[in-house]
Amino acid sequence: MKLKRTAIAIIVGLFIYLSLYSWNLRSGQLDRLADYSGLEFVKWSLWPGEWVFDKSTDFWDKYIYLVGLKEQNDLLSSQNDLMRLEIMTLREKADQAARLQTLLLFSPEDGWYVDGARVIAHRMGPSAALDTIILSKGSASGVTADTPVLTPLGVVGRVVQPGFSSSKALLITDLNSRISVRGQLHRTTGLLVGNGAGEPLDAKYMKLNAPVSEGEILETSGLAGLYPPGLPVAKVISVERSDISLFLKIEAVPLVNMEDMEEVLLLHKKITGNSTSPEGS
Repeated sequence: MKLKRTAIAIIVGLFIYLSLYSWNLRSGQLDRLADYSGLEFVKWSLWPGEWVFDKSTDFWDKYIYLVGLKEQNDLLSSQNDLMRLEIMTLREKADQAARLQTLLLFSPEDGWYVDGARVIAHRMGPSAALDTIILSKGSASGVTADTPVLTPLGVVGRVVQPGFSSSKALLITDLNSRISVRGQLHRTTGLLVGNGAGEPLDAKYMKLNAPVSEGEILETSGLAGLYPPGLPVAKVISVERSDISLFLKIEAVPLVNMEDMEEVLLLHKKITGNSTSPEGS
């Protein structure tokens, strides 16, 4: 029974196959269907691979682009840093040239000549007790004790300890500083005394009835012989009269910012007679 059914199925199948084959020979429909379905199968089989390939290629191209862009950005950043450094250097040189030009415009009194020096340190000494600066010039450049130190704005102090190639200068703000001064407007004389860094100066021994006004400039009187007369030193900020004192209580502030000095001028007396000053030699 089973064999008969199998034979019938084979015969039916063969009949269907031959019928379709004969029909396809006349119409070609099965060939076209096979071509269409085969192309669709191939398309959908290859599409995921093509999509992965395209995405991988696009990702790689973007990665290479970003790597090149980062390298270019790093190069530009490095060049930008170098340009900033160069601009800062040029700006510092311009500021220095302006300061040096101002120093060169200073004209001393007759009988004196000037020499420039750099400030290389501040407040030297045990526990920095003295209000001093260290200068880049010493006895080898003609610096001696009591050599006046100033800027075009005013007096800074005087040299107290000259070395061979450097020297220490005492600022006018130090407690040990004493300068004979007079008012630029009323010509009242007195003694300008330092009170320490950051504190106002005291102008002492100006008589009670002496004409002194706030804002008046105090300049060197030249009486002590250390400084030439007429150098600006400080500006009066307060004037008080007391019933129990014979002198005015006067406070003043230096005309020079002692913290920001970078270059100063050294005043030397010209030597008369057979000897010549370094300026003339």
